[in-house]
Amino acid sequence: MRWLLALATAASLAAAPAQAAKEVFAHVILGNTNALTVTDWEADMKLAKASSIDAFVLNVAQGDQNNDVSLSNAFTAAKNAQFKLFFSFDYAASPNGAFDKAGVKALMDKFGGDEAYFKVKEQGNKPLVSTFEGPKNADDWTELKASTNCFFIPDWSSLGPAKAAAAAGGVVDGLFSFDAWPVGPTNKTTTTDKEYQAALSGKAFMMPVSPWFFTNLPTTLSKNWMWHSDGLWDTRWDQVMEVQPDFVEILTWNDYGESHYIKPITKKDEYDGLLKTFGAPLDYVTNNPHQGWLKFLPFYIAQYKAGGKVPAVAKEEAVLYYRTAPATACPNGGTTGNNPAFGQTAVPPEQMAEDSIFFAALLTSDADVKVTVTVGATQIPATFNKPPAAGAGTPGVYRGAVPMGTNTGAVSLTVTRGGTTVAEAKGGPELSTTCQNNVQNWNGVAV
Repeated sequence: MRWLLALATAASLAAAPAQAAKEVFAHVILGNTNALTVTDWEADMKLAKASSIDAFVLNVAQGDQNNDVSLSNAFTAAKNAQFKLFFSFDYAASPNGAFDKAGVKALMDKFGGDEAYFKVKEQGNKPLVSTFEGPKNADDWTELKASTNCFFIPDWSSLGPAKAAAAAGGVVDGLFSFDAWPVGPTNKTTTTDKEYQAALSGKAFMMPVSPWFFTNLPTTLSKNWMWHSDGLWDTRWDQVMEVQPDFVEILTWNDYGESHYIKPITKKDEYDGLLKTFGAPLDYVTNNPHQGWLKFLPFYIAQYKAGGKVPAVAKEEAVLYYRTAPATACPNGGTTGNNPAFGQTAVPPEQMAEDSIFFAALLTSDADVKVTVTVGATQIPATFNKPPAAGAGTPGVYRGAVPMGTNTGAVSLTVTRGGTTVAEAKGGPELSTTCQNNVQNWNGVAV
């Protein structure tokens, strides 16, 4: 009888539905899309699909006068591109603040049943809903879940994992953490991610991954800080393999104001008004492309969905990322390392940002490989000092860095094997000792 009971228990566990099929999403600030046509949206979605992203998370602010047009364009494009979207209701957006129940329900009634709205197959095709903050409105969601039949994974990071999981009697179906950046100058760890998993006791966890953070929008928003971002993107994807969350959300596709966008810069209208409205003392976006961080996404996402098993390397590629000026080249612009408003200890940004040129390559192996970083006319021999988790000689992402020193000029990376170039990265702005408006730009470049 015991073996029958054990067999039945094993069958029951095997039949239990997973929280998710390990989808990966990219956070989109809807307020930054007013200049996008349906064709523009389609181009973004096709690029996201090619990068193995499963859906866009539309951060929607209550009462934004452009919501109707932007949402119509987005959902039309999503149907054309056979792509998926879902909402993250922003409860902290300026100037209108928190959503009320009626506002949430109206948008879900209009779009939740749309063929382009993302639904969680493992949860009976419930439409996925998230938030940016909003724990003071937690009680609203008992009624909203019943009326919209949604699968609810909010970001209530301000409460911390345990309190967020218990809010409104445990109304959440899971939680998203916005804790994607380290309190520097130390590196990001998985401590908070694992605290979320523990607090959720089997409910879904959506883990954040971000490449960078710098914001200088002092007017009205009073935002002027940076977080330690050197090597962050690849580090976080390594941590995704360790944590194996139910979902991953990339922060972000197009948040130019906080410098963690990964889409190509195509229209200045997407961010120019934002920078001017909130008093940015310099344009820290235009000459700072980030699309290099898209290159390895298909590999990383395939590895995540395979439970950490390393997939075949279809194409060897390289990525180069750096700031365009040494930390002391210009006045720091009043930027702090860390954000004192969050109770963090302010650190001079010069102590947070390493004056290095970082590089990474997706390779079948590092055997017989030579790495060269070139700045201007100077060639700098380099080495990969961080191999993939399985070690040297295995397929995966290899990483390294070289000091900027006093070098200036165009920056490029060449990876050769046996004298033949197998991967290279170039085309970003030059390394220089001059700065726009005599203010340091703490944003990065990824090519």
